[in-house]
Amino acid sequence: MSQGLIRFITAGSVDDGKSTLIGRMLFDSKAVLADQILAVSKTKYARVTSSDAAIDLALLTDGLEAEREQGITIDVAYRYFATSKRKFIVADAPGHEQYTRNLVTGASQSDVAVILIDATRVDLTTNPPTLLDQTKRHSAIVKLLGIRHLIFAINKMDLMGFDQAVFQKIETAIVDLKNTLSLGEIQLIPMSALLGDNVVRKSDQMPWYQGPTFIEYLEDLDISRDSNKTGLRLPIQYVARQDGSANADFRGYLGRIESGTIQLGQSVQILPSGHAAKVTEIHIGNDHTQHSTEAGALTATVGQVVSICLDRDVDVSRGDMIVATENASSEEIFQPQLAKNIMADLCWLDQDGLSLARKYILRHTTNQVFTKIKSIDTVLDVKTLSHGSQTNQMKMNDIGLVQLTLQKPIVTDTFLQNPLTGAFVLIDESTNHTVAAGMIRKVLV
Repeated sequence: MSQGLIRFITAGSVDDGKSTLIGRMLFDSKAVLADQILAVSKTKYARVTSSDAAIDLALLTDGLEAEREQGITIDVAYRYFATSKRKFIVADAPGHEQYTRNLVTGASQSDVAVILIDATRVDLTTNPPTLLDQTKRHSAIVKLLGIRHLIFAINKMDLMGFDQAVFQKIETAIVDLKNTLSLGEIQLIPMSALLGDNVVRKSDQMPWYQGPTFIEYLEDLDISRDSNKTGLRLPIQYVARQDGSANADFRGYLGRIESGTIQLGQSVQILPSGHAAKVTEIHIGNDHTQHSTEAGALTATVGQVVSICLDRDVDVSRGDMIVATENASSEEIFQPQLAKNIMADLCWLDQDGLSLARKYILRHTTNQVFTKIKSIDTVLDVKTLSHGSQTNQMKMNDIGLVQLTLQKPIVTDTFLQNPLTGAFVLIDESTNHTVAAGMIRKVLV
């Protein structure tokens, strides 16, 4: 388990084999209980009729009754499993265009994205071959979400006779897509998820492929360098005025550490007010409480929910952010910015299109403010992967570059600096629906 935990999501178009890939991986890794296999083998919703596949492995992740009935994935299904080298959390995202919002949800928490491509549905008559629009859309979303590692799984190679020439043609299309979208590190793996070729075991049918299997690549992938460099970010969720004990002066500031660490005696700054203070107590969870005047006596780190006390009374409320005032490391640490006007990549998720005349609620970490979209600079054309000129329309599943004006400033990083503090969602105040997911590209003057 020396490599630690890795989170990955499967994406791609409908029927590319995402659920089957995960099912095959769980099955061949011995991560499925015998009673689960028995239940799946007896289901009335099995879609696989091939004599080479005894059970429909996709049903190991399609947990909703509606998914089994319709033979599609609707919601994101999460599965945990482990090999001798690593622990994994895998998210199986739906491929239908109408469920794009579910993909965004799952991908936002992932270290790696797996884009499945059905080799039988790539148009090999063009140069380069033409990929499906949904493949391009999901690749663009993965890019916007800042996922640094991307696997293109060329699936259903068994239906193409395990032909190396077919794989090489599809490879040219993927390289073209990589260059167009400026994708990061990519790995191409030819496979048959149904039969298990190059998923966990090496394929005897494709000796011309000398790369790693799907599970080998994930086991050996180094994600240690992917952490952001923004230092301490502690958005305040709640202020506890007293703890019910004899200490009537207790005032704790609660929240989850989104990046960096915090320790006793550390000097911190509260933004946007700019007040400075020192940490005198750190409470982690319900029971773990430490307090000291000596720095380094206790440290809380990223992902932990904490309550801290400060050495002076300062005005702190929900939506404020606590950051470090100094950095002990020699590495460059980005400082957060106070932003009232921002440029952001926006993925529109609502059936009703974006309206430049309306106000929306922008929810960022623990803060929320009213905002208006000042302009839509460009909208991505997923067919050509080109960005059009300025427009005033965005419809469901459109991806665009927009400028927003906020009612009051927020404390933020850009998404590339810190995906957790550089992302936001837009809420329709009348319906309370989440209508868009946004990634802050830059702060505007």
